[in-house]
Amino acid sequence: MIKNIMTVDDSASVRQMVSFTLKGAGYGVIEAIDGQDALIKLKDKTVHLIITDLNMPNMDGIELIQKIRANPDYKFIPIIMLTTESQDSQKKEGRAAGATGWIVKPFQPEQLLAVTRKVLG
Repeated sequence: MIKNIMTVDDSASVRQMVSFTLKGAGYGVIEAIDGQDALIKLKDKTVHLIITDLNMPNMDGIELIQKIRANPDYKFIPIIMLTTESQDSQKKEGRAAGATGWIVKPFQPEQLLAVTRKVLG
């Protein structure tokens, strides 16, 4: 069974690079442009992992994680933050919200795949 990964980022180029990397490794990819879009798309898709940016319009990554964790249907989906932010305070806030891991942009494709494989088991 193909594992589906949702990538949430307001930058089309980042979504493209993440999608290209994941599809090349055999994963299915669902793209969302922000947290609101992600929540809508989650309703009718099976998602095994979410990779989200922190800073986005409409709904940022922290609020998205909080909403996902509050929903019993989605609360166990692993969530990786993929962001330019690297301050410990923001990482703590991400962990407190329920983030599974944190990758700082710019990222190496091998790094993204290694974290993805580790989280998906």
